[in-house]
Amino acid sequence: MIINTSDKKFFQKKSLINYNGSLYDLSIPRVMGILNVTPDSFYDGGRYSHVGQAVERVGQMLNEGADIIDVGACSTRPGAAVPDAGDELNRLLPVIAEIKRQYPDAILSVDTFRASVVDALVGKFGCLIVNDISSGGIDSEMFRTVASLNVPYILMHMRGTPETMQNNTSYKNVTKEVVKELSANLDKLYSLGLNDVIIDPGFGFAKTIDQNYELFKHLDAFRFFEIPLLVGVSRKSMLYKFLGGTPADALNATTVLNTLALQAGANILRVHDVKPAVEAVAIVHKLKEFAQ
Repeated sequence: MIINTSDKKFFQKKSLINYNGSLYDLSIPRVMGILNVTPDSFYDGGRYSHVGQAVERVGQMLNEGADIIDVGACSTRPGAAVPDAGDELNRLLPVIAEIKRQYPDAILSVDTFRASVVDALVGKFGCLIVNDISSGGIDSEMFRTVASLNVPYILMHMRGTPETMQNNTSYKNVTKEVVKELSANLDKLYSLGLNDVIIDPGFGFAKTIDQNYELFKHLDAFRFFEIPLLVGVSRKSMLYKFLGGTPADALNATTVLNTLALQAGANILRVHDVKPAVEAVAIVHKLKEFAQ
């Protein structure tokens, strides 16, 4: 495992991230609402491809209690058509501009694996959380870009690309290998001076259904990093393919795993359905009042 054990950052409990010059507290779990401005996302593709629809959806999620809005313009489902950087940026710019206009205090994340997109958006709008499914693996400039911009970064585990990831599911021990691979990338980010990093195990990305559940069972292994943990299982195939049905049938299963994730120490839940996740956070937090 590639870890610099002399670096105390690995062993300091961290529940605050710097967002736009202010400390944002993740000691009480937060809900990240998903906004896909794509025509072909696996669950809600095409619903919010127009600016008005997208911003209306943001308002709904904020009213339901979303703490962060994650805006993505490039579907990462297997087999999806990947737009070029220009098309991705053209989808994102008007939506984020209007969100900023109507909801200037909203905390925004951008779901992209392209450093050029990050650079353009942060240059225009200021601080954004960067949610990179590839851990810098698709764009070699990503780590240097987020470090130079000093923006919070979500480091998600994936092997390969969205097109090839399901051909990269060979693990001897999925939990140990995911932790090892994330550790190597986290060390690179720290060496570049970026401190505000959030870990995401990458459920559904380069993992079989059984591997997803094995990894989820060992979520406590990610406490090792002592930095915030994001869990994103919302309506994914590990739920609906296992239980039968489609993504539309997977809300209850999503809520079950979100509740278990909170009990295991998740700091952020990334979801399509905000209200059920907010309620799960409230109930788990209430139960902790009576912990002995």
